Amino acid sequence: QVQLVESGGGLVQAGGSLRLSCAASGRTSSGYDMGWFRQAPGKERDLVAAITWSGSITHHADSVKGRFTISRDNAKNAVYLQMNSLKPEDTAVYYCAAGRGTIATMRTYEYWGQGTQVTVSS
Repeated sequence: QVQLVESGGGLVQAGGSLRLSCAASGRTSSGYDMGWFRQAPGKERDLVAAITWSGSITHHADSVKGRFTISRDNAKNAVYLQMNSLKPEDTAVYYCAAGRGTIATMRTYEYWGQGTQVTVSS
């Protein structure tokens, strides 16, 4: 089992920045690929960004390319999502997830955090 706890969400004005963190514990979390997903009210959960366990490969959704950056620190069992130039449409609950496989595929991920709310005001 892997436990994931997100933090860093909050209310920010459009154009601002936030950095989300995901702390992993339990089984060897450094062996897992990691992803950030988000879900807005009434919408499906979508992949925002993902990173392989080594950190050598990342994937970012087109909607966030150039604005968001995923990174990880395996020594700290942590994954981060730096979010810059935030827009109101980025408002959602953001979830951290862990799994093994194709990082851009939701079914890869078997462990999920509880989520952290990000609200971007216009």
